[in-house]
Amino acid sequence: MTEPSSLSQYVKAMRKQYGLTQDDLSAKSGVGLRFVRDLEQGKRTLRMDKVNCVLNLFGAELGVVDLQQQT
Repeated sequence: MTEPSSLSQYVKAMRKQYGLTQDDLSAKSGVGLRFVRDLEQGKRTLRMDKVNCVLNLFGAELGVVDLQQQT
């Protein structure tokens, strides 16, 4: 599997790897189904605390990325 290049791709790939539906992910993370759909579709304005609720299921969290090191 190629490395996901965005948050939305990462969440979708991890959800599928764990064999979860969007509804399952919603229930397990405590966020609404609409939020999961928005997240996977790459909505640009999302609440960070809710994103972390989803990411915590996969052992991850939001963090700072140094843009100068990205190439």
